[in-house]
Amino acid sequence: MWPKLIIFIVLVAIVEAQHHAEEMQHNSNSFSFELKHRHVHVHRFNNNRPETQHERFKDLLHHDIIRHNITCHRLQTRRRAGEAVSSAPSIELPLNPGSDLGIGQYITTLKVGTPSQMFRVIVDTGSDLTSVRCRYRCSKRAGGGSGDCSMKGRINGRRVFHAPLSSSFRPVPCSSERCKVELITLFSITTCPTPLTPCGYDYGYADGSVARGVFADETVTIGLTNGRKTRLRNVLIGCSDSYQGPVFNNVDGLLGLGNTKHSFATYAAEKFGRKFSYCLVDHLSNINATSYITFGASRNPVKLSGNVRRTTLELQALVPFYAVNVRGISVDGKMLEIPMKVWDVTQGGGTILDSGTSLTFLTDPAYQAVMEALTMSVSKYQRVKLDAVPMDYCFNSTGFNETLVPKLIIHFDDGARFKPHWNNYVITVGGGVKCLGFVPARFPGVSVIGNIMQQNYFWEYDLAGKKLSFAPSACS
Repeated sequence: MWPKLIIFIVLVAIVEAQHHAEEMQHNSNSFSFELKHRHVHVHRFNNNRPETQHERFKDLLHHDIIRHNITCHRLQTRRRAGEAVSSAPSIELPLNPGSDLGIGQYITTLKVGTPSQMFRVIVDTGSDLTSVRCRYRCSKRAGGGSGDCSMKGRINGRRVFHAPLSSSFRPVPCSSERCKVELITLFSITTCPTPLTPCGYDYGYADGSVARGVFADETVTIGLTNGRKTRLRNVLIGCSDSYQGPVFNNVDGLLGLGNTKHSFATYAAEKFGRKFSYCLVDHLSNINATSYITFGASRNPVKLSGNVRRTTLELQALVPFYAVNVRGISVDGKMLEIPMKVWDVTQGGGTILDSGTSLTFLTDPAYQAVMEALTMSVSKYQRVKLDAVPMDYCFNSTGFNETLVPKLIIHFDDGARFKPHWNNYVITVGGGVKCLGFVPARFPGVSVIGNIMQQNYFWEYDLAGKKLSFAPSACS
């Protein structure tokens, strides 16, 4: 009997050791999404893509203005609702730069359900709901009719997540406190015909776009940076059976990376060290250029070309956005005369970083001061007015000397300084024309540090330590 008992104990120990090793393996890795800017691989998905740099620039501005209206609208809505405004584990997702999207400038792919189905989604640090185009009332039987949720079925040529075919799909009941209280900020619908009816939502956007569907907990499959795969279970997703408006044209959904308890970023960061980071390559760079957003510590961290600086992340100031405390802006070493109310959330101002906005928006008092300081350096070049581009200052860049561009620095309250590359704010728009890459916004209102200003910098969001770290990098 003793030999058998010893063998049994040894086997149990081996199984436990393997299980522990698997857990340690999971906890010692990260995952990344590959990001592509929507102007890079758009030709694969949209025949009406912008062909020239000028057209691309107009397209970016068009979406930026919609985006800023959405941002202000959401913050006003939440304020009216009384809302407050090392070797860690990690995962990595590729980000695709993409020009066919209604909002957000970067796209990636996401695997949802069991068995998993792949979707092309907008990556958005300003949204808290992860949603996919979905059908949840269809039949499991493939009959070819309108109620057929065959795996190969599509709606108007779009990929569709067929919820009844996923064994891990768990609708949130409309009778639950979660639906009636927690999800109210995600525009949950309070009507509840029966206790088991799925909790619905009616998610509206400032440009008139609307997404309607039901909330569910679902499994998302991701690839770890060590080459393995793992499943993130009970991820809150929106199963959207109705989209109206331009927001989700030519994509299958949205990956919400906003600063709320319900976002994918918060969920993934909790599992992988409570940090996420990204480094965005120049949107005009080679078509094969790839950016990544990483949850946890990257196995192959990007090389930095300067010192790491850190400033406070204000996670409660302008929810669901990631806010920072700006003290001011200097040009060529001189602090500009900008009223402090521009940066003060309590006086209707504030500043956020946003991956879904291309250019940098400054409210009027800051915008006027920055533009006045920068235009002096380029006044020797012939001024150009571009059609349908609401940029105040563009110029003929023939013979342009980049060494004449004054150094712009954004100063934070705690002494940290962000020194963007000159071509992140003097932007090439094609046809021998450059523009000062700022857009005016009304005050009271929020200023936005857009993704072009963030390019060729490494950014790490430490949600546990409430710190934003950044350093110059070629993102490789």
